[in-house]
Amino acid sequence: MPAAHQTRDVPYGADQMFALVAGIERYPEFLPWCAGARIRQREKDGATEIVTADLIIAYKVFREQFTSRVVLDPAERKIDVQYVKGPFRHLSNKWEFEALPQGGSRIHFFIDFEFRSVTLQTLMNNVFAKAFARMMQAFIDRADALYGKQQLVAE
Repeated sequence: MPAAHQTRDVPYGADQMFALVAGIERYPEFLPWCAGARIRQREKDGATEIVTADLIIAYKVFREQFTSRVVLDPAERKIDVQYVKGPFRHLSNKWEFEALPQGGSRIHFFIDFEFRSVTLQTLMNNVFAKAFARMMQAFIDRADALYGKQQLVAE
């Protein structure tokens, strides 16, 4: 049952990073193992937006689709993802984006999931640490491409 938390400081603004992660439909363009993304529904609840989205993940011979409910809270710069249906027993992930006083932002990313399939779970257990780090790096690389590569200013 992999669960992990990663915190990274980046030279991009918290709002920029929030927008990048909130752009679910663009994931197949840059996110490893994401073979497709579709927004099923968008609804507003005050300042937050609730998105129901399908993602297709593909790794070697495995290809699975799952649906998530994503709560986007731009005022708090938080994204909360809850599993709806697909190949998991459970899936939860959270993103928080914190503005840094010297510029840039701190990204907090948490994920917890378990596949229903023992085969898929075993495969993921073997590559999880590498996949988790690669996923976070993919978002940072995407920010470099979209916003121009920058350096974080040292305190």
